[in-house]
Amino acid sequence: MRYDIQGAPYPVAEVHLANGESVICQSGAMVWQDTNIEMQTTTNGGFGKVLGRLVTGESLFQNTYTAKAGSGSITFGSSLPGEIKAFELCPGDVIIAQKSAFLASDPTVNFELYFQKRISSGFFGGEGFIMQKFTGAGTLLIEVDGSTIQKVISPGESILIDTGYLVATEGECNIEVETIKGVANVLMGGEGLFNTKVTAPKSNSVRIWLQTMPLSHMAAAIARFIPRTN
Repeated sequence: MRYDIQGAPYPVAEVHLANGESVICQSGAMVWQDTNIEMQTTTNGGFGKVLGRLVTGESLFQNTYTAKAGSGSITFGSSLPGEIKAFELCPGDVIIAQKSAFLASDPTVNFELYFQKRISSGFFGGEGFIMQKFTGAGTLLIEVDGSTIQKVISPGESILIDTGYLVATEGECNIEVETIKGVANVLMGGEGLFNTKVTAPKSNSVRIWLQTMPLSHMAAAIARFIPRTN
């Protein structure tokens, strides 16, 4: 599967398929395609996978597009202003992403639920107690709110992130919540009550990816300009 990501701030990913090659996508992601690309809608797995997509906010169904009688291309669009981030997974690689991040992938990429070890991280950290775990081999495309910033955390080191800005981690980092200290900081600092603390394993450094405009922050900014009605 080859792809080209273009367009901003509403990007699209044009996927080029060889004859007989397929790509899986989130329901409703397709924006245009060649006429020889055939679609099949399925649950793409048993009850466990269906439940997993349900609790992470994804559609219960996924679409599989396959090139027939020759090569062809299909284009997937982002649902919000931001970026489409591509990962090339090899066997043994793990990507943990925020829920509802999935856009499209090779059929050889596996999806499963990922539960943060500390429930408080989900209740207060903004990234959600339930996240998405991707493994296998192939191309994975996810949606990012705003722009993508990559950081590298050294073994055993941590980084504090404001609520909602963490989009994905490489491998299984430790994610927990820290309360902002000081009454004045909480009341007048404008940063809320909590930060998300991400710590790399002691054995190796990891990459993490941040997003510059979480959907929740965008919604709050827009809400200030919407007239209130009694």
